[in-house]
Order: sequence, then structure tokens, then C-alpha cells
Amino acid sequence: MSPRPRPFLEPEYCKSCLRCIEACPRACITPGTVINPETGLIPVELHLENCNGCGLCMAACPEPFGLRPTTESFASVLDFELEDPAALFGPKIVPNYSEGDEPDETIPLPPCEPLVLKGSYASAIGALLAGCRHVFGYPITPSTEASELMAKILPKIGGHFIQAVSETAAVNMMYGAGGAGVPCITFTSGPGFSLMLEGISYMIGAEVPGVFVNLMRGGPGLGNLGPEQADIKLACRGLGHGNTHALVLAPSTPQEMLELTRQAFELSFLYRNPVVVLGDGYLGQMTGIVKLPAEMKRVGLPAWAVSGDRAHRHNLICSIELSEDDLEAHNRKLNDKYAYISAHEQRADCYRCADARQLVVACNTPARMAKGAIEDARALGYKAGLFRPITLWPFPIAALTTLLPHIDQLIIVEGSPGQLEDELRLALSHAGISPPPITHVRHYGGVLPSQEEILDCIRENTGGPV
Repeated sequence: MSPRPRPFLEPEYCKSCLRCIEACPRACITPGTVINPETGLIPVELHLENCNGCGLCMAACPEPFGLRPTTESFASVLDFELEDPAALFGPKIVPNYSEGDEPDETIPLPPCEPLVLKGSYASAIGALLAGCRHVFGYPITPSTEASELMAKILPKIGGHFIQAVSETAAVNMMYGAGGAGVPCITFTSGPGFSLMLEGISYMIGAEVPGVFVNLMRGGPGLGNLGPEQADIKLACRGLGHGNTHALVLAPSTPQEMLELTRQAFELSFLYRNPVVVLGDGYLGQMTGIVKLPAEMKRVGLPAWAVSGDRAHRHNLICSIELSEDDLEAHNRKLNDKYAYISAHEQRADCYRCADARQLVVACNTPARMAKGAIEDARALGYKAGLFRPITLWPFPIAALTTLLPHIDQLIIVEGSPGQLEDELRLALSHAGISPPPITHVRHYGGVLPSQEEILDCIRENTGGPV
């Protein structure tokens, strides 16, 4: 007569309920002492020297695959092969029918006279021209007009606009749409962007594209509706928990709101990563002349998408790695991507920098005031120039480095308590560069530096006209 089988424990299924310990009449099971890294729980431990194979522990176990009977021969199979389901059951038949990415299609547009548009409208039109037909969001001034425009247009062209119950819901809708391989966007401002950070971290971890337009307003807290630039730190250094980075584009005109939003979709899908378009409250509400491009895009479908069809059924979008080694390997992969982006996507605009001795650094609406101050300074004989970072992350340190040898003074102009200056100083430090003296013109809470203040700073921090 063959002996009764004794129990075998699969640690990944043990939830430490301890029912098996209560059921065992011979004290063969004790509470565990070691955390299982794949579950975060502590499985029980088996000591089978006195086990008579009564089976009471297996009957008490609520998990169908936790404690189960085994023989010595079957134990060898479990020991070496159970971790790989294919070894027990054969390969899972989910063939990949996809032959690669379905390409985008470029559609020519008829000639059009320039338009006069709000910056928020220009950004929305840029998204439409990039092929975006999925918008999820929650209204918040000063970005609401972009969502309203999308809500009117999208149903007429086969698109979808959903006003979510909150920004938290909106970002998770974007996670789903981006995972399905379709371009999607949301328009928000500082308080809403803060609520989206957990979802953005999930999207970065799962390598899901999506575009976030944040028109910054005064803070902290509810603050006010004035323009501010105090979300630079959030966008460049605080995109949710974990090891997260995303391209941060900083337009300064309604025309750039359109162009950079269009480009944000290309970059988002190129790197399978969210992209942030970071404007300010004035930029969302001011009007300007906007020229439409000569073409628009009808998007295809990437091979990695989870689109619900037969061709892509094997794909998985996921940000969880329970094994520390696996998660470290994934973070190394992300770090390689960040390094490539940092090396290849730095963008800046230089205005009258070739012979400049005083270099003003500014972005968004303050860059427009700075440009006027540069003209006034030049008229007075001061050799001033404007360095405008278009990417705040990565900061365009390579372009700045070429200018520094003939610069006597850096003047940072911003509507925040030094967040742009922090990005500049950090980039200089990483590059091992000792900068010339740095001063600044700052305002807070929705007040922006004026052209006169910037001119005064140029005059006060130089030896005089050259």
C-alpha cells in the first residue's frame, strides 16, 4: 500500500492565514519568518518529519494551489518546473499576427489664411492636426477653453471627448487609451496636474504615450488664476513616484502652442513616454497670429498596442514588476531611454546671442517681456541676448555651453521662486561647468516680471554700454 501523499507548499499562493497550522494535529507547520519577494507576504514553513499524510492541512487551505498533495517524484517536477507554466502545460498559444506598426498617413491641407487664436485653442488644434481623437479631462481655468473646443469638434469627426469625474479619473482614462495605441491628450492646470501624478508615473512605468498640457496658474493650493511658472519643478523633477522623467516643452507664443503640441505626440510615441507641454495662464488666454501647417496626420497603430484585436492579443501593458531584480532591470532600461532623450532632444532658441555679454534666460510668457528688454538694452548700447530653453527637461545645456565663453552675466527671469534657475544650475553642475555670475528677476503668485524690470537688471549688472 502506497503511503498517503504529504503536503507541498507553493509559497506564492500562501497568504499567511495560518488555517493549516490550526488544522495540523502533529505541529508540522509553523508561521513563516521570511518575506516572499513576489507577494510581500510571509508564507508558512513545513516541517514534515512527523507528517502522517492526514491531509487536514490541505483541506483547511483556502487557496486551491497553496497546499497540495505530492509524492517524491512529483516534488521534483514542482521544484524545478512549476515556476514556468509552459513546462507543465505546454506553451500558451497566443500567436502574434501583427506584421509591425501600421504606418501613419500624411494628409495635405488646403492653403489657409493665418488665424487669430487663443493659446489654448492653438494647442487643441495642434492636437487635432497630430491625429489626436481622444481627449479626457476635467475643466480648470485657465485651460478649460481647450477642452470646450475639443468637446465641440471631436464628435463631428469621429473622435471622443470625455469629461471625467476628476483629474485622477482622466489620467487613468489616458492610460487606457495610450495603452490601446491611440493618441490622447488632457488640458489642465497646476492643481489638476498634481492629481494626475500617480497616473503619470504608471504611464511612464508601463511606457505608455500621452500628452499633458499644463497651463500653470498661481499657487500653492488653489492660489489664483494668474500666470505663474511654479510647476517647473513638478514637471521636471516630480512626475509621480519612482524613477520618472518626461520631455517638458515650454512654448512662448500661441504659434508654438500649436507646433509644440503637434510635436509632443510624435515624441510621445517615439519614446513611448508621456510628454508635458508646460505653458502659463497668460499663454493659454492670450491671442496671437497662428499659421496652420501644410499637412495633418491620420495615425496608424503601433505593434506594441493592446488594441483588442486578433493581431495584438499577445501584448501586455503593465508597470508592475514584483521581483526586485526585474524591476531594477526595467529601471535600467528607463534610464537608458532618459539618457538618450537628454542627449538628443535638447531644444533652445537664441536671440541676439552671438555677441552678447549679458545673457537673459527665460521661457513662456516672461521670455516675451525679456525679448522686449533685450531690444531696449541694445538700443542703449548694452550687448544683451536672450537664451530661451524650449525643453525644460532635458535642459538645453549643450547650446548654452557654446555661449558661455563670452558671457559676463546670466540673468534668470521667471515667475517662480527660482525653479527655472534651479534647472539651469543643476544642468551646469552635471556638465561640470563653472558659470559666470548669476542674478535674477523674479515674481510670484501670478505676477510676472515686467520689461522695465528686466532692462533695469541688465543695466545694473554690467559695467555700462559697450
